[in-house]
Amino acid sequence: MKIAIYGQYYQNSTEPIIRDIFIFFTKNKVELVIEASFLEMLYEKKIIKEQYSTFSSHTELDQSFDMLISIGGDGTMLRAATLIRNSRIPILGINAGRLGFLATVQKEKIDEFLQIVIDKKYTLSKRTLLSLSCDPVNDSLQDINFAMNEITVSRKDTTSMITIETFLNGEYLNSYWADGLIVSTPTGSTGYSLSCGGPIFTPDVKGLVITPIAPHNLNARPLVIPDETEVKLKVSGREEYYLVSLDSRVISVRNESILTITKTPFEINMVEIPNETFLKTLRTKLLWGEDRRN
Repeated sequence: MKIAIYGQYYQNSTEPIIRDIFIFFTKNKVELVIEASFLEMLYEKKIIKEQYSTFSSHTELDQSFDMLISIGGDGTMLRAATLIRNSRIPILGINAGRLGFLATVQKEKIDEFLQIVIDKKYTLSKRTLLSLSCDPVNDSLQDINFAMNEITVSRKDTTSMITIETFLNGEYLNSYWADGLIVSTPTGSTGYSLSCGGPIFTPDVKGLVITPIAPHNLNARPLVIPDETEVKLKVSGREEYYLVSLDSRVISVRNESILTITKTPFEINMVEIPNETFLKTLRTKLLWGEDRRN
């Protein structure tokens, strides 16, 4: 078995997790290939001493890999997805952060969960992604132009609201006068969209949600649309530029540019461990009001 490892370092919580993972896989003779920057940090912190093969680009992750394991929080998982891209390599998130809907494996049962990985007793949850194109062309979108959670437009360098003309499959929908607008996948429905009043989707729903951010139009509400819908946005405001974010990646875009958002032709395969499902996470994190300080 061959597994890629990608992660972020949190001093108080990550070291024991990393040690447990490496000890387990070494004992089970699993070939590990570590993201180069992460491995350098592990050497610097003296968490591990052994030599490992590395990768630093999505081009190095091919079908010889059985899985990629992400160590961190949901943000780490979103960055890991930019390495997986259309390779279809399954990705498993081990949660070293706080609130995790993507990194669902908890650190208290690492060995138990990793044994499930070894035995291949997991299932795959296919996750929709969104792609973004810009007219005129924006160079910042040439390498990574997709998002797993959401694509968001928002104001920049001003307290004034922006106007977002919105078209669905070429038909005019509305001009949102707001701080911004979120177009979210089902995966992203528990993120920024949720905090702005959007609905929660289960991951297998074939839909997207458009959620305005602090709209001045008092009748503007989140709107659920089929995931095959083409969404076009044209933003205007007092400043020359506004911001576009693809998950955690932020770029500046000139006013009056045309943004086109569509579903990508590929999906991300999320590893789902028995008894660590989306619905269990939903019950724990939201419906039962878990103390998020833990």
